[in-house]
Amino acid sequence: MAGIDRRKFLQRGAVLASAAGSLVFIPNRAGGMLADDDNPERSAVELITPATQRAVDSGLNFLAQRQNDDGSMGTGGWGRNVAICSLSGMAFMASGSTPERGPFGARVGKCLDFILANTGDEGFINVPDTTSHGPMYGHGFGTLFLAECYGMTMRSDIREKLAKAVNLIVDTQNAEGGWRYQPQRRDADISVTICQVMALRAARNAGLHVPHETIDRCIDYVKRSQNADGGFMYMIQGGTSLFPRSAAGVVALYSAGIYEGPEIEKGLAYVMESLPRGNALSRDTHYFYGHYYAVQAMWHAGGNFWRRWYPAIRDELLAKQREDGSWMDSIGQEYGTAMACIILQMPNNYLPIFQR
Repeated sequence: MAGIDRRKFLQRGAVLASAAGSLVFIPNRAGGMLADDDNPERSAVELITPATQRAVDSGLNFLAQRQNDDGSMGTGGWGRNVAICSLSGMAFMASGSTPERGPFGARVGKCLDFILANTGDEGFINVPDTTSHGPMYGHGFGTLFLAECYGMTMRSDIREKLAKAVNLIVDTQNAEGGWRYQPQRRDADISVTICQVMALRAARNAGLHVPHETIDRCIDYVKRSQNADGGFMYMIQGGTSLFPRSAAGVVALYSAGIYEGPEIEKGLAYVMESLPRGNALSRDTHYFYGHYYAVQAMWHAGGNFWRRWYPAIRDELLAKQREDGSWMDSIGQEYGTAMACIILQMPNNYLPIFQR
């Protein structure tokens, strides 16, 4: 597949951003204007170097080759996983393609077909008997992907299933204000909760109704999950802070409309302690998960946070790309590659959920 014409897609991205901006329900950071050094288009031109674009193109072509006829990604234990398919679809869309349009439009369309086909009558997005860390992870990423696709197409068939998926999230929020592995009102953890928060944010941006009380209860849950050091515990019953879930916690606040305050300041400071320094990729399965959220947190924070973080993670990822264009992760090459491509394309500012 041919490489992407960067100038053409920057121009297209501006159009998509404008269209998506009219749907945004929650205002950008404190409603303020971006500083000149935070201008998204300028950031994309300066930070996505030719080497970075080649790496992204190679990664996206790898994902395209790994897509199955039904639109799912990969084979083996993690094959046909809802979250991996959704993340792959968003990786394609982060390059400027939309369902059936653009160099990877057909691939996005196949991902969309797979997610729609596996959205049940009650709105649960799930493929039984597939490997996962918990089906609500897949449901959260699947709902987010549907919301992004709906915002770009306004297709009624997407909206119908998206609305059901959103209602399932709202109906399964537990008494603490969060979510966990199963679509049940039982316990909750910060990791599954952030997946649902981003899905709800994307759905609101696309014009669907999300009750204010759902978001208010979620904000309370996330704030109570923060430790004194600025990091986030896994469950509010107590626990230590760790980088991956702390990056997710900061993004949960941003996604819920909290753009400033002590929780954001302390959270960013904690995450910055894990600034990439060119070390070998961790074998921990949460490496890509953590950096997927960390780059979003720094993108929203802007300024020095963004200027320091993105080049560091960009260069680390470029150094670790495999010859076939993939990035390896214990969950699988498709997962690692989709996450890496999303991270590297953050300056594009194409996907509404990532836009400032």
